[in-house]
Amino acid sequence: MKKITTALVAILAITLSMPAQANLKNSTSVPTLAVLDTALDTSIPSIKSRLVGEACVLDWTSCPNGTKFMEGEGSSVLPMNILSSNNFNHGTQMVSAAIARNPNMNILFVRIIGNTRTGARQNTGVLTVTNALEWVYSNKDKYNVTAIAVSQGNSKVLRRGASYCPVTATDTMVDRFYSVGIPVFFPTGNDRDTKRINWPACIPNAVAVGGVEVKNLDTPQASRISNYDPNLVDTWAPITSDVLLPGNKSGTAYGTSVANQIAAADYIALKQAKSNLTLDQLIGLIKSTSTSVANPLKQNIFMFNLGAALNG
Repeated sequence: MKKITTALVAILAITLSMPAQANLKNSTSVPTLAVLDTALDTSIPSIKSRLVGEACVLDWTSCPNGTKFMEGEGSSVLPMNILSSNNFNHGTQMVSAAIARNPNMNILFVRIIGNTRTGARQNTGVLTVTNALEWVYSNKDKYNVTAIAVSQGNSKVLRRGASYCPVTATDTMVDRFYSVGIPVFFPTGNDRDTKRINWPACIPNAVAVGGVEVKNLDTPQASRISNYDPNLVDTWAPITSDVLLPGNKSGTAYGTSVANQIAAADYIALKQAKSNLTLDQLIGLIKSTSTSVANPLKQNIFMFNLGAALNG
């Protein structure tokens, strides 16, 4: 497989009108971003109108139906007291950030974080991520999945040394998606690590997304919290976004998880405009129109200039 080596930070969002939800449910022409995360408030109007499918894939029997797997309406939902907690409001934030960046796409949400009865977060491992990606792969044509954004990461599975990224079954799924032209986006992590990025972002054919500070700045700056590896970080995107919280409350989210959603949404925006291009061709276009971001650590950070790419 060819490793994606370009860097993405979109500086322009496409804002196009969306059809009604009834049309979305039956549409195969509108591209879909599959988001794998904690849980989702599906009652929020701006999310509900774009949501075309839900699933729950866990290692624990804590899906809404009391098993490890559930598909269909309500699969990603939790009681509001748990959904609105810090452990589980992340998914709603991520979906709202992606929609805000590119409202001309559908959302397929897969819950991959289990919960205890008291609302504590249960561990998610390699098996969960792999199984969730396998379910998305089986349904990619049904929902017209164009990209996948998993704004979750883990540093505990990393090994010591230069070859710190373990090879797991998740690699196989990422490779399968890449072979059919569907990129899988993961955040690099927020540990201020300048030598390693989190798993699964370190998977060779994954799209590893770092964060750039852009809010209230004349010139974008590399975020100091964003993990970095010169050989594995592929994309860079804004690290801050206005988001919605469960209960349709407004808020602000910060971290490479946000950057991950923005990069994926912007990729779909480019794919929408350049639908005749393959994934490799889109990567080439992104590389040829990227601009460098100066930073004190002298990292190789490049911004994806969406406006330039659209005109390229």
